[in-house]
Amino acid sequence: MHSESRRGFIQSVGVGVAGAGGLAMMAGATAARAADDKPAPRLIDKSPQTLPALPFAPDALAPVISARTVDFHYNKHHAGYFTNLGKLVAGTPLATVSLEEVVLASAGNPERRAIFNNAAQAWNHNLYWQSLSPRVSAPSAALAAAIARDFQTQAALESELSKAAVGQFGSGWAWLVLDAGKLKVVATSNAENPLASGAVPLLVIDVWEHAYYLDEQNRRVDYVEGVIHKLLNWENASRRFAAVAA
Repeated sequence: MHSESRRGFIQSVGVGVAGAGGLAMMAGATAARAADDKPAPRLIDKSPQTLPALPFAPDALAPVISARTVDFHYNKHHAGYFTNLGKLVAGTPLATVSLEEVVLASAGNPERRAIFNNAAQAWNHNLYWQSLSPRVSAPSAALAAAIARDFQTQAALESELSKAAVGQFGSGWAWLVLDAGKLKVVATSNAENPLASGAVPLLVIDVWEHAYYLDEQNRRVDYVEGVIHKLLNWENASRRFAAVAA
């Protein structure tokens, strides 16, 4: 992690984003949520505010996730967050920065809640699609060693991930993150994600109903188990882990 505090990092983002246009709302909005002086977020992505292409064909995840669900999820929900975000930040300095910077600049600010909700949901979905693959994969040697250190076995990690995903009340996400040098499983509600707390997300499972309801109706557990045991993209998680360790 960087040595600067979380407060200093986010204030520097606010200054850099504001530039000539001025964006005092960033520093003021983030001060209240940065009082804990946690380490600065370690950003390993610099994503544009545009919908990325799917990393696989829409039918590639079947039968766990159907082409119909992928089409609806990606082209309606995911695309919709980017469309809404573009409208919300149009004509402001936030329109020209990375998606990650928008998330950090708006998190915890009630006056910019709509911006955060759409930016974070766009980012969460970016990682969700990257967390899935039709090809069977396994963690790299380095990530496998970290899993053994922090969970003893991969099966134990998968059990914790399943509990977090199935047990999330209402809409939200189940994440594998690296936080202060340790792998952890965490769950977040609605659009919340671990970026602003200084953790580095490695993979995520979407448990909003739109992720599975067309296929499984209310059987979230069946969707979660299918994703964990058949679709998780450990190659991408390993790349993200290596980027943090570098």
